[in-house]
This record gives sequence, C-alpha cells and structure tokens, in this order.
Amino acid sequence: MAKTKQGKRDVDSYTISGTNKVVRVGDCVLMRPVDSDNQPYVARVEKMELDGRGSVRVRVRWYYRPEESKGGRRQFHGAKELFLSDHFDMQSANTIEGKCVVHSFKNYTKLDNVGPEDFFCRFEYKAATGAFTPDRVAVYCKCEMPYNPDDLMVQCDDCKDWFHPSCMSMTIEQAKKLDHFVCSDCVKENGTKRPSHAYAGSAKYEPKAESKRQRR
Repeated sequence: MAKTKQGKRDVDSYTISGTNKVVRVGDCVLMRPVDSDNQPYVARVEKMELDGRGSVRVRVRWYYRPEESKGGRRQFHGAKELFLSDHFDMQSANTIEGKCVVHSFKNYTKLDNVGPEDFFCRFEYKAATGAFTPDRVAVYCKCEMPYNPDDLMVQCDDCKDWFHPSCMSMTIEQAKKLDHFVCSDCVKENGTKRPSHAYAGSAKYEPKAESKRQRR
C-alpha cells in the first residue's frame, strides 16, 4: 500500500459490509441515497484510501440518471441509461450497497437478459453546464430520434433504416409477426410490391427489432 499525506494509505480493495463482494478501483457501485425512498446512486470508484481511524473512503465519479440532468429524461433515453458526469466526491465506503455493471451502449444492446445490476452509458455529462459528449448521435425513423434500446424497431430491407412500428402505422404485435419489411417511402419510390404477411412490407426480427431483452 502506498502512503499518502496525513497518514492515509491507498488500499486495493474493499469488501462490502455484510457481503463477500469485493470492490476495486475501476468498479461501478450502487451507493445508498440520502432518502431511502430514492434509487441508489451509481458511481465509478476512482480511488480508495484508509484513514488514520481505520475507515475506508472512496473517491467516486458519479453517473447521473437522465431525470437528474438539466435537460431531464427524454423519449429516447433507455430505462437503464446513465450519463458519466464530471462530478467527483469523497464518500465513506460504508455507503456502498452493491456492485453493478455500466455497459457500453453497443454491449448493452447485445445482452440476452438485463438484470437489476445492468446499466449502460453512451454520453458523458458536464454537471455545471448540462453539456453532453458526444453532442450528436445517429437518429432513426421518420421521427428522427436516437435509438432507445427498450423500444422495438424494424429495419427496412431496401433503405436499411430502422423504424418504430407506431411511426409506420402498425402495432408492436403486428411488427413481431412480420418476416420482411419495406418502409412506406421505399414502397412509393421503388414501387416495391408488398409481400403477404406484411405491413408496408415485413419486418425482420433481428437484434434491433427485439423489444428490450427480458429483465430479471
């Protein structure tokens, strides 16, 4: 263990009280909120140190939920979406309730099952200004909204764009029954014949055309 000023020492790990779960620098953790009715805070552990009284303190970098940001939650934000902020704090390790995983957006969309400990992050967030990095992301569908991994989308076999069933005047149940899909614009432009069992075509039931994986 390396010595730090004022008799403090860096530590490599911390075992969460009452459990056998070990937290290390770089892990993401759930931290006890001030109000017990609120959801746990999510943070990434940047440093751990033992003070002169034998207590472990952790330096954390907070994740914000969309509703905690200046812009608030928007339609395209996923239920498990977080923003990695530039807000750092020192906290008692005793406030750590458990461990979690904050996936990249790409890896999250590939999960077969989403558990309570699974989150994803695609933006960094500046708490003081409300600015996001990146400040632009790809948009899809006629509504030109970023992809929400909780929503079912169908891909057009012609233009390869993705569409929300509701924007294509069909229900989710209808979209799930489709085998191929050609969007209404491609039907008009190319004169594509709509196959049977199609709603403006037929939807391909691929990873992005799945309503978000089962939550445990």
